[in-house]
Amino acid sequence: MGELTGRTALITGAGQNVGAEIARVLAARGATVGVNDLFADRAERVVEEIRAAGGKAEPVVADVTDLAAVQETFGLFGPIDILVNNAGIPISGIQMKKFVDEDPATWKAFVDLNVYGPLNCTHTALPGMLERGWGRVITISSESARVGDKLIATYAASKGAGPALMRSLAKEVGRSGITCNSISLATQNNAGMDEASDMALKQLRAYAVPRLGQAGDVAAAVAWLVGDDAAWVTGQTIPVNGGYATS
Repeated sequence: MGELTGRTALITGAGQNVGAEIARVLAARGATVGVNDLFADRAERVVEEIRAAGGKAEPVVADVTDLAAVQETFGLFGPIDILVNNAGIPISGIQMKKFVDEDPATWKAFVDLNVYGPLNCTHTALPGMLERGWGRVITISSESARVGDKLIATYAASKGAGPALMRSLAKEVGRSGITCNSISLATQNNAGMDEASDMALKQLRAYAVPRLGQAGDVAAAVAWLVGDDAAWVTGQTIPVNGGYATS
């Protein structure tokens, strides 16, 4: 499909897992894709995969928590039509504990990546979208932020910033042809996640569809939101969660 031919898309944290699949799907739909990652080897590996499949892609190596680095590398990539703020700390890598037992020294990593990351990237990409009169911004969030999950309060709080940013920006830029949305994820079957583990099996009891999320589930939602069929959808948080329930 060539629905996105002529568009440029930049996906942060796209060197692996969900971000990599989003990059592949948007490239398959015709977009020229910027594969952002903190590590050059991961970004280049995904770029090579996309090119081997006939798509167009470039590595965009930068730490999204560093505004100056984002401005420089995004500028080298070129005008951005589609921005997907995907970079984040996977929940599988978080030590779960009561908030009162958390070490405040750990908070900064979550705030830097989940709050400043989308702020830095969106602030950098948005002026060009406004100038051209078209754009799509999507921030990947978490069901932990949307409905609340215990033992990961700081993670949840930091992930709640992205949807709030999207809702506010949607009202600012909607008349300029730009939509801003968030996708809220339940637990994903990322590399290293064991779907048969005690933790995973306990989580699956809360899902109507009893499996962990797959990268393709998220990429399909992103592809819809950036396409013409979703042009009237903005300021929304879309759960991609297997029917996750809180009780």
